Amino acid sequence: MLTRTSPRLYARSAASARRALAFAMAAVLLVGGCGALSDSGGDGTTTVDVWLMKGSLTDEFTKDFVNDYESRNPGVEASVTVHEWPGINKKVHKALRSGDGPDVIEVGNTQVAEYVEAGGVRNFTTEVVDLGGDDWIDGLAASGQVDGYQFGVPFYAANRVVIYRKDLFRQAGIESPPRTREQWLSATELLDGPPGQQGIYLPGQNWYVLAGFIWDEGGDLAVERSGRWAGEVDSPEALRGMDFYSRLQSYGEARPDADEADPDELQVFAKGEIAQLIAVPGSAKLITDTNPELAGKLGFFPVPGKKAGTPGAVFTGGSVLIMPEKSDAQEEGYEFIKQLASDDWQQRMARTMSFVPNKSTLTGALESEPGAAAMAKAAENGRATPASPHWGDLEARNPLKEYQTAVLRGADARKAARTASEKITRLLSGGP
Repeated sequence: MLTRTSPRLYARSAASARRALAFAMAAVLLVGGCGALSDSGGDGTTTVDVWLMKGSLTDEFTKDFVNDYESRNPGVEASVTVHEWPGINKKVHKALRSGDGPDVIEVGNTQVAEYVEAGGVRNFTTEVVDLGGDDWIDGLAASGQVDGYQFGVPFYAANRVVIYRKDLFRQAGIESPPRTREQWLSATELLDGPPGQQGIYLPGQNWYVLAGFIWDEGGDLAVERSGRWAGEVDSPEALRGMDFYSRLQSYGEARPDADEADPDELQVFAKGEIAQLIAVPGSAKLITDTNPELAGKLGFFPVPGKKAGTPGAVFTGGSVLIMPEKSDAQEEGYEFIKQLASDDWQQRMARTMSFVPNKSTLTGALESEPGAAAMAKAAENGRATPASPHWGDLEARNPLKEYQTAVLRGADARKAARTASEKITRLLSGGP
């Protein structure tokens, strides 16, 4: 194994080193040919084709950004197409293969490894400093990495926080949100005491929340050894994370086989006397739309960590920006990404969309919004899912959910964890 040359960039194996050499040679060829590869129209303009995803940016924000980008890059036009998330994988794979696709693509932060394995994704490793990457939030940077190389540039993030009923906390005599996991357990037990009231609504199969507790204990969902991924939920650390999940989940009435969508946890929270829910801050608006009587009664705090002052680990969802190696506007597409990832536009996006920007130094833009501010604080300890190209297969068949339900129904945790780890290993190896 090679020694690290920076906190984020390292090679994991000799195979990775050989791949890095190939990338470096490709980069030289691309730089040398940028002028010849530009997609210039008859009037001398170059068009940068960009795919963004529905819900990421407002139309007005996109228009303002494109106008600014074009004013800074004379002779270049940006054409933005907004896509729906369902079915986008096939479109991206086709674009990377054919070379007839866009020059910049927004992708989900759990999809990067899948596209890199398929081939055709530009490597930004040598340009991380130029892109401001030294200050990227660790969890966001990691979501764009494969084998330590940076293929995706962090665009934005969103993560879960605790949404709580301020009125129920006051009635229980809890004057401020808990700051440690043990304080959280004690407060939740107290909130679960009044008849007809639940301390928390935590679906049995919320594996995103479980992942955070496992990471807090020093464990992981899966690890890569010598180029092969293996399930790791049967480690002592991961078992401690599941134990904490079980204790917290017991202070509510969510079914062991329920997930966030079935039944809809926001509807359940809105209609019941429930003190807490773990969800993205934007869920609060949907809750009060369902039950207007809760308007002004909801507060937010980061998922507590094991020590006061350190938020608990959370799964960081969101998007990254990639470029196809076959893009015919390499220089112009790179400038588009660089500008969208810049401090100015990241701050504007944070204020407009209430997303977490790509740098912790920029989260002050969210201070006026309590939910977004709590989310930004939590993002400081954000984590990405294992960077396996088969992670999508695992999520689709998800043995983690089966494992959670089994434990919450009384199964032996160690045996259930071993079974889950074996299934995870098989799925991440491309098996059935």
